[in-house]
Formats: sequence, C-alpha cells, structure tokens
Amino acid sequence: MKKFIALLLALCMVACLFAGCKEEEATTPSSDASTTASTPEASTDNGSNESTPLVVGYLPFSEKFSPFYADTAYDQDVVGMVSLGIMTTDRTGAIVYNAIEGETIPYNGTDYTYTGPADISVNYDDASDTTTYHVKIRDDLVFSDGEPLTAKDILFTYYVLCDPTYAGSSTLYSVDIQGLQNYRTQTTDEVYAKYAELADGYFEAGAVDEADELSVAYYGCLDAAWADQCMMIVNYVNNNYAGYQPDYMPDGDLANEADQIAFGMVMWGFGATDGEGNFTYADAEGDVTKAISEVTIDDYVAATKAAYENDPVAFFDTEATGEEGASVVDAAKASFISTYGPQDEAMGGKGVTSISGITMLNDYEVEVVANGFDAAAVYQVCGITVAPMHYYGDASKWNPDEGQYGFDFQDLSGVQAKTTQPLGAGPYKFVKYENRVVYFEANELYYKGCPKTVNVQFKETLEADKISGIDTGVIDITDPSGSVEKFNQIRDLNSNGELSGDRIYTNSVDNLGYGYIGLNADTMCVGDDPSSEASKDLRKAFATVIAVYREMAIDSYYGDAASVIEYPISSTSWAAPQASDPGYQLAYSVDVDGNPIYTADMTPEEKYEAARNAALGFFEAAGFTVEDGKVVAAPEGASLEYQVIIPGDGSGDHPSFAILQEARDSLAQIGITMVVYDPADSNELWDALDAGTQNMWCAAWGATIDPDMYQVYYSTNVVGDGGSDSNHYHIRDNELDKLIVEARTSDDQSFRKATYKECLDIILDWAVEVPVYQRQNIVIASEERVNTATITPDITTFYGWMAEIENLEMK
Repeated sequence: MKKFIALLLALCMVACLFAGCKEEEATTPSSDASTTASTPEASTDNGSNESTPLVVGYLPFSEKFSPFYADTAYDQDVVGMVSLGIMTTDRTGAIVYNAIEGETIPYNGTDYTYTGPADISVNYDDASDTTTYHVKIRDDLVFSDGEPLTAKDILFTYYVLCDPTYAGSSTLYSVDIQGLQNYRTQTTDEVYAKYAELADGYFEAGAVDEADELSVAYYGCLDAAWADQCMMIVNYVNNNYAGYQPDYMPDGDLANEADQIAFGMVMWGFGATDGEGNFTYADAEGDVTKAISEVTIDDYVAATKAAYENDPVAFFDTEATGEEGASVVDAAKASFISTYGPQDEAMGGKGVTSISGITMLNDYEVEVVANGFDAAAVYQVCGITVAPMHYYGDASKWNPDEGQYGFDFQDLSGVQAKTTQPLGAGPYKFVKYENRVVYFEANELYYKGCPKTVNVQFKETLEADKISGIDTGVIDITDPSGSVEKFNQIRDLNSNGELSGDRIYTNSVDNLGYGYIGLNADTMCVGDDPSSEASKDLRKAFATVIAVYREMAIDSYYGDAASVIEYPISSTSWAAPQASDPGYQLAYSVDVDGNPIYTADMTPEEKYEAARNAALGFFEAAGFTVEDGKVVAAPEGASLEYQVIIPGDGSGDHPSFAILQEARDSLAQIGITMVVYDPADSNELWDALDAGTQNMWCAAWGATIDPDMYQVYYSTNVVGDGGSDSNHYHIRDNELDKLIVEARTSDDQSFRKATYKECLDIILDWAVEVPVYQRQNIVIASEERVNTATITPDITTFYGWMAEIENLEMK
C-alpha cells in the first residue's frame, strides 16, 4: 500500500534485504530495518557483460524513495538498493551480532559466512532496569558520493526519527529511550509535570482568568485545538465527497477553502445556504448571515461552541470523525506543555538539547539506553537505515550543544525535499526515475566491492505481463503471484515442463506475510461509535459472508502455492496459533449468539446458505431492519451499501477477487449491496487508505521476524493520529493496546505467544480484518539472460534473492 506499512513497527522488518511492508496485493508497514547479511565480499571485477542492464519487473512505485518515508515494498526496495542498514541477519532471520568480522552459520547443510557494516550488542541490567544497545560500525564505510559514513550519520538518523514532526513509518519514538520524551516536549520531567498540572487546573476552572497569563495561554491553545478539530471535520467531509459539485455553491464546486468550510458545516448540520451565495449559522449571539466566500474556520468554531455550550469534551465526543489522535482537550494540553513548558525559567531558556539515552561514543560507536526491556526494540534501535547527514540534512546545522543535529528542531523540510532522490552507501547509486523506470548504476565504493552488474533498472510492469515479460526479454527477473494459471504458464514455456528449465528459473519460499481483507471501523459503524457491539455486529455480518468463500477462491487461484489462514498473522511466525492450540477457531465461524455456524458434514452450498443466515442475525443485532429474510433498512450512521477496493489492475487479477464476487452475490440475496471496485491504478487504494475513507479493501502485510503488533494495531497509529499511520483498520481498543505493550516487555516466548493470541482474538472480535491466505514468494528469472548460478543461494523467507545482489551477473 502506499502506506506501510511499515511495517514494520513495530512491525519492524528485518527479514530479507529490501523486504518491505506492502506487496502487490497489499498495504503494509514500512520496514525500520534493512538487512545486510551477506556472503564473502564480491570481486571488483565486473565481468565481461557489465554493460548489460538487469531489468527487474515491479508493480507501480509511489516515488517515496527516502529511507525515512518509503512505505511500499517497491519504494523500499529502491531505498535498499541505494542505502545501508546497520543490522545483519542470517537465512533464519537470526541477528548476526558480530558482522564486522563475520560469523559462519550453517544452513541446509552449507556453511555461510555473513558479514555486515556493524557489530551490535544488547545488554539488560536488572539492577537499573535498563537495556543498553551498542552499535559499532566499520571504519571504512563511505557513501556513494565519497563522504565517510560515521556515527554522526547514525545520530542524525536517530534524531530525524525522534523529531516530533516526523511522520514516516518508523516508530523508534515508541521505544522508551531515556530522555526521549524530554526532548520531544522540550521539557524536563519536573517542568512537564508542572505544566500538565496547570493545564488540568485551567480546564477544570472552566473559564479563562484574564489576570493569569498562563491561563490565557492555555485557553488560546484550547481555542486552537477546537479550530483544528473543526478543520479536520471539514477535510474529512471534503475527502469523502471529493469531486462532488453542490449546486448551491456560487461556482458549483468546492474550489476554495471558504466553499469547503461552508460545505463541511452544511453536511455536519451547522449551517445552511439560500442557493444565492449566502450562508447562515447560529453563534452564541444568534443567527449570522454572510456570503459563502467570506466563511472562515472561526465561523465553524463559533457555531460549534454555541451548539455545545463551549464544552470541548461534548463537542469532541459527538463530532469526532475517527481520524483524530488526541481529543480537543488532550491536544490543547499537549500544545500548552510543549509551547510554554520550554519557556519556564527552570529550563534556562534552552529547552532540552539532546536525548540523554543516545550517545555518540566516538566516530564509529553509538550507544542507546532505554528503560526496561522491550523484545522488539532491538529491531527499531539497531534496524535503522543510515542516512547521510551531509545530504539529507545541513552540515552547517550540526551543533549538538545547541540542539542541532543537521536540521532545526521540528523542521524536517530539508529531509522531505530529498524524498524522490535517494543517496546512501548501498550497492547501487540512484540515477533517475523516468517513464516508470528506476535507473541505478553500481556503487564502486560499496564496502563489499563494486557489484558485478553495473546497470540495473526497476521497470513498472503489470502483474499480468510479468511472465510474458520474461519470455519476450522485456524484463529479466520479477515476482509474479504464484497462481495455478501462472505456474502452468511457466511450465509451458520450459521445454522440460517444469517450473525451472531452459527458459525460466523459478524459486519459491513461504512469504513472510499474509493476505487479508480489511474493514474500516470508522466508516463501517452504527451511530458514531466504532467500538460498540452494534458496530462490531455490522462488520461481522460482512466478515462472515466473506470468510466462507476463502477456501474455494484461494485453492482456485493459488493451488498448492497458498493456504487459507484463520488468524491475522503469517503462519511463518512462531506466534501464529496452531489448530492444536486451546481456543483455536476458524475465523468468523460462530453466529451472533456464539454458536457454530457450520457442521463437518455440510456441503459448500449449505455453508454458503448458513453464512447468509448468520449474517442476517448479525445485521439484526446491529439494528438493521430485517423482513422476510432480507435487510430493508439501516440504523443511523450505517448503510445498506458499502464498497470494497481491490487492486487487481482493473482486470480482477487478484487472489481475493473471486471471494468478493461470490460474497457480493450472496449479500445481494439478503438485501445488502457490496460494490466491488477494481481500479486500473492501485494508487487509488493507497490514496484511500492514506485518507482513511475506505470501507473495505484487499491487501497483504509484509510481516516481521518479531511479531510485534504495535505499528499496525496500536490506537495512536490510526491514519491521521500522529503515529505510524499504519492502522488502516481504525481499531482503537484500550485492552489491545495494553496487551501489545505487555508482549513487548517479555523475552518469554510462551508468554508472548499467549498474549498475542489474546490480541488476535480482540482484532477478530472487532471484525476489522478477515485473514485470507498464506502464500509462497515466487521469483522467476530468465535462464537465457541471467547467470542464475550467481543468484543468492538458499533463498529463504528471511533472506531474499536481492540479499547478495552485488554478486549477480548477466550472461
């Protein structure tokens, strides 16, 4: 997806080199880690065919080629080609802690030596209840422009990821690094507590004290937060009605902010138009009429303050769109603390210039100290991709004593400006992105030696054209989805009738990820409470009908290359529930009363009918009107029609397409319309996910070695809430948040597995996700043009074909 992802964070991906969060079917988290495991160094001799480009077929890029902001698997692969990560992992996904000298580790009967750019260590001290992460990099690393890679670049990367305005996929800021909160709020613990208490007191007072400057300041923050909430509603309404042309607007469209605010107020019930360009609303003094062209956000604030008698809690509780993070009161409090706390005399006028738990020991060593123990934190702290400070930052602004680490605090504009033009210390240099092709050339300064293939191109290719592209010579390597039809197509091209033969080489391994169908809790709810039982029952009605068609569709599409899963987690994970585990249950297989929907002797048709009947029960419990076996009316806030977006290239080429077709037809029998939308451009889906406007969608997550669920399911990571923006389900559950954090604080795998099982049960109870399939990763290459003997040997789920791309040769 356009978002990522991200993976992973905490889905933090440390799987294979360049593995990302989203796949062709998918959305997902972006990876915080870029694995750099390798075999011995490549020769600097480029071979006789060095000028022949390697062309790799890819689905569309989003052109977020930054190590900070890339969030699709494809964009992250571009970053991986150009950049270097600290962490090295082996073919089983285990961390290689002594990668500078290298470690020899056996796999599948062969000893492999893994070297990397850094040694890392993790030490927990029970006495102080702290964990220390130590990173030591090689002293000969340089970026592709010749500048040395040092600890300064690591520090720069850390501070970008920890800046309060950073809005990428990494969630390093969620690790309890000592001094991190102080830095992000620019206050000491004592000052933070002081201003938090002041904010609470001012709010409880209920009115501004004009004689108290800080009281005036607090209520200014409250007014600003109220206005921000109103503008969020305006944006939410306008995003949901993109392209709509109301005939009562002067120009017949929503061309400017005044039109958009007026439209938002009309749609939210806080104003009306007369059809002649005038707008009327009620404030505390009475009716106000003005030209639509003169409406401002202050009018919206005045109207809502009058309607809610100046009560921000009632206003937010009733009018929240679901896109928010903090409430109006919480946002005002945070703003008050971060704005006025640093100005307190106790701060000495300087704020907090550094994160006390992050220390640059020398030019090649960095130490990070975090409170407590977090099992997933090593992937976030040591799994970063190192960005060059001299390129993404500003060398003139490197002054740690003044709180400058290559940029000004809360100003990442310079970093963002380089999003489409990456630079790093990876095996290749980015040349350009032109006509849907990314061009690379070998980095002769790469620490493992100059790659043997000088020129590489990542060429955007339709899924349907991937195999034929290999056959016709348009592309050399690609990753088609492993469907029965495509396996047969490959066999037909090889003279031996096998998947690997004289024309095409094929490799397949279990994918570290899974396919799913998502449901947005905020846009599929009853009333305005996505967490209510009625809202859950609405989503369960859809999920039940969708789930019953999974086996038929996945078997037809993938054959033996995939299997149906019952929990939203990759079956490659040690945390995945097994059929023999206590409490294991098929997804959405019980009715509204908790009774089993299916029996072992049912035929497929009997199961489909049973699912429809169970759905009727859920709809009725959700408040829908059911008459004669059909839903005839929806409760307030709900609808008889919902849309599902599936990225099938506009041709239905997607493993879940048959599921949706059958579910659509089945739901139609009981009076529910499910619109299946398959856009020709998959970016339409990613844009909808970014905006949080989708009802349902089909995608796939790239998983992580550690099954941490923070990035994808934690409440603050809902799109627009200020976190990773990877919680596209819009699930906000306090118990789930608590369990996710608990699982991170233990290294007991049995405890963590049991805790994650509770998390998975909560996710399914919310009915925001239908787990669909676990598939295999398929990589194919041209035997006629690629020297397949030089492709990474013993590819695994955690160690992909690009892990040793510097060794790959063309024929």
